[in-house]
Amino acid sequence: MIIEDFTGFEGQHCETVATGSLLNQLDFNLSEPMLFGLGEGLGFIFWNMKMMDFPFIGGRTKPGAITETLAQNLNLELTVSETASIKKAWKNVADCIDQDIAVGLQLDCFHLEYFSEKIHFAGHFVAMYGYDEAFAYLVDTQPEHGMTRTSLQSLEAARSEKGPMAAKNLSYFLRKKPGGFNQKQAIIDAIANNAKGFLNPPIKNFGYKGIHTTSVEIKKWFKRSSDVKTEFQTTAMLMEKAGTGGALFRNMYRDFLKESAEITDLEPIGKAHLAFVDIAKLWTEVAALLDRAGATGEETHINQASEILVELSKLEFDAVSLLNGLNR
Repeated sequence: MIIEDFTGFEGQHCETVATGSLLNQLDFNLSEPMLFGLGEGLGFIFWNMKMMDFPFIGGRTKPGAITETLAQNLNLELTVSETASIKKAWKNVADCIDQDIAVGLQLDCFHLEYFSEKIHFAGHFVAMYGYDEAFAYLVDTQPEHGMTRTSLQSLEAARSEKGPMAAKNLSYFLRKKPGGFNQKQAIIDAIANNAKGFLNPPIKNFGYKGIHTTSVEIKKWFKRSSDVKTEFQTTAMLMEKAGTGGALFRNMYRDFLKESAEITDLEPIGKAHLAFVDIAKLWTEVAALLDRAGATGEETHINQASEILVELSKLEFDAVSLLNGLNR
C-alpha cells in the first residue's frame, strides 16, 4: 500500500521534514524555518553519559517536542503511539497508511539502509507513506535522501533500537481541528515561549548556560578522548549538516525570525534576526574548528572553539532577551 499523490517535504532537518511531509497532506504551505520556529525548536544541550560513545551537542529542544508544540500552535490534533510490541508497532503504522494517512516515525538511523555513514542516533525522524512485502517507503532529509526506501527488516530494527534518546517504536499522525490558526499571533506566542525556556534552563547544560558549559567541557573531552579524529569530526558533521548541533538550527532560526519580522512588523524580532545572522556564522566557525581539531589532533583548534562558545553564550542571551515577553 503506497499513498497516491503523496508529496514529501524537502528540508535539511529530520523532524521538520517528517512533520512537514505530514502537513503537506493537510495542505499547509509553510517553510522549514517557519515550522521550526512555530515548533519553538530553538534550544541547546550538552550531554554526556557513560553509556554514550562520546558527548552530544544539540542545538534544539528534545526529540518530538517540535512536532508536539507545532501541532498546538497550528491548532492540529496530534496522535502519538508508543509500544514495546513490534507487532503492535507495525499495526499502528500500517493501519494509518491503509487509510491514506502518512505517519511520522522516531528511530535510530544506524539501521536505515540508505544511510552511508553508520552512526547510532535514536533521535532521528522520518515520514512513512507506503509499504509493500519487502520495503517501507520513507521521506528523509535533503539533499542526500528525499523520498527513499528501506527494507522492512531494517525499519523494524531502527524503530526498536535502544539507547540514548531512543523511543519505543514511536509513530504519530496529524489531523485538522475546526477553527484554523492565526499565523501572526502563533508566531508571537511561539517566539515568546521559546525565549522564556531558553533563558531559564533547568540545569547548566541547557540553553545559553549550556553553551558556556560546552566551552569548558570540550577541552576536557579533547584531553580524554581515545579517538579524537572520529569523535570531533563526527560532531562537526552532525552540527553543520545533519541537524543536531548549533550551526544548522541557528541558520534556521535566523530565517524564521526574518519571515516573522516581515509578517508581524515587530522591531524586536527584526533586531533579533540581525543578531542571529552573526550568531549563525560563528556556529559554522565552531563546527569548522572541531573538524580541524579532529583532522589534525591539535588542541589549539579546541581552545579557539571554546573562546567562540563563550562569546556565543552571551550573544544568544542578548538576542533571545529581545524576544522575551513579546506576547505580554
